[in-house]
Amino acid sequence: MSEKPILSVSHLKTYFDVTKGLFSKKQIVKAVDDVSFDIMPNETFGLVGESGCGKTTLGRTIVKLYEPTGGSITFEGQDIAKIKGAELKAYRKNMQMIFQDPYASLNPRMTVGEIIKEPMIIHNIYDTDAEREARVVELLKIVGLKPDHIRRYPAEFSGGQRQRIGIARALAVDPKFIVCDEPISALDVSIQAQVVNLLKNIQKELGLSYLFIAHDLSMVKHISDRIGVMYLGHMVEMGPGNDVYHRPLHPYTTALLSAIPIPDPDVAKAKSRIILEGEIPSPINPPAGCPFCTRCQKATERCHREMPQPIQVGTRMVACHLYER
Repeated sequence: MSEKPILSVSHLKTYFDVTKGLFSKKQIVKAVDDVSFDIMPNETFGLVGESGCGKTTLGRTIVKLYEPTGGSITFEGQDIAKIKGAELKAYRKNMQMIFQDPYASLNPRMTVGEIIKEPMIIHNIYDTDAEREARVVELLKIVGLKPDHIRRYPAEFSGGQRQRIGIARALAVDPKFIVCDEPISALDVSIQAQVVNLLKNIQKELGLSYLFIAHDLSMVKHISDRIGVMYLGHMVEMGPGNDVYHRPLHPYTTALLSAIPIPDPDVAKAKSRIILEGEIPSPINPPAGCPFCTRCQKATERCHREMPQPIQVGTRMVACHLYER
């Protein structure tokens, strides 16, 4: 891998004002709060965590669907946090997104060909419609669909096929980076592995970098070079996929891994499941100290009082007082 990251996120914050009335107390949701990480060329960075932890908001902020409140997003050496107009359009040609819902993300009134050609038209790629149509046929073959599907509508396809159409649309402008926002969560289990393997093959052929967002740690481990674990808007652990999966450091990561189903009943019976008690704190009113302290079985008085800072432990970054010297 290159020494320089293709994407560098530094102290990124994305807040939303959810104050309900003019005279109501101001309420701010800290969806992403001081998150930093790098992604290298040709690398897949997996992002996991419970629903509401800020994974999708982070991904949408990176592609500039949401405006960051603070911090920087550097793509190929350029800080894109505040770019607009022509610069933003050029950035989005290189930074595409695959959405979670293959049903809602495709326009039901457009044919498959029109859906995939639309990004090419927006970014002025190819001079004629015949050239664009030839590229659409090529992309359909890449994602495992047939050329004659070009005239059909999304309603005529299964969920897995629709997601392949979404992948083809993301590839239409020859991006360098793709944010995969839970691209398999709405699919049948039998189809999930096919889509993940397709993404891996496309990455190998085209030299892409991925931010892969998902709930399933085992699937994330299968596709990711490195894994980041988010909780309540914070990155609590990050490191090589095998290290995070087999030797978790943060108590929250350990709890997530304990919930992964095991197909062998004898092994599953011997496995100890960690049950997290209590609800996830509100991002409007998070705990004063560690965001995980209200549910952590190892929390001390310091955890309730002081926010842990990210520290390096071997190959990993972890934000936990247990590892501070």
